[in-house]
Amino acid sequence: MVPSPGWDICHRLSAPRGCEAVTRETTMKLSMSACLAGAMLVAGATHVAAASATPAKVSGSTALALAGVIAPLSPILSGAEKKAVAMLFAANADVPYKKPVVVTADRIVCRTSNVDITLRNCEVTFGKKVKTVNGSTANEIFTTEALAGIPPDGAAGSNFESLSKLSCTIDPNAIRQKDGSGADCTFQPAN
Repeated sequence: MVPSPGWDICHRLSAPRGCEAVTRETTMKLSMSACLAGAMLVAGATHVAAASATPAKVSGSTALALAGVIAPLSPILSGAEKKAVAMLFAANADVPYKKPVVVTADRIVCRTSNVDITLRNCEVTFGKKVKTVNGSTANEIFTTEALAGIPPDGAAGSNFESLSKLSCTIDPNAIRQKDGSGADCTFQPAN
């Protein structure tokens, strides 16, 4: 009996009995799937590499969320600015503060662990001041960074997300229009 064209693939995959019935069509499908998976892996790596090298921008609800989790920690913002961002982030567009609010952070580094599953912390740097947060606050920042497209990095049981040069402009007057505008953030992937 002559093995079918897919015999070698079945043999290498330690497939169960009946592999002799693998057809040329099945072999082609497997080969095409493998090629597609490889192409997606390369494209994804290229996308992440490109994203790592250039500044990123997010707008709308994601930008408001990013500003919303960082503003309460900022030593730069006034109480009125923090309150305005908090109200907007809590779905209240009728804020008394009318001027645009600029939320900035020089660097944000968040870490979780898949070994010590209780570990959640972020260090947020504002100039020379570093604020460290843990628990649910850190988790909010970590997940919001992921929502904004910050690529995760990991090593030895740890997951990291980091960015630098965050600048979010929140315009209460534009947000009040409820047309998706009024929140924009730019940042650099951290090195």
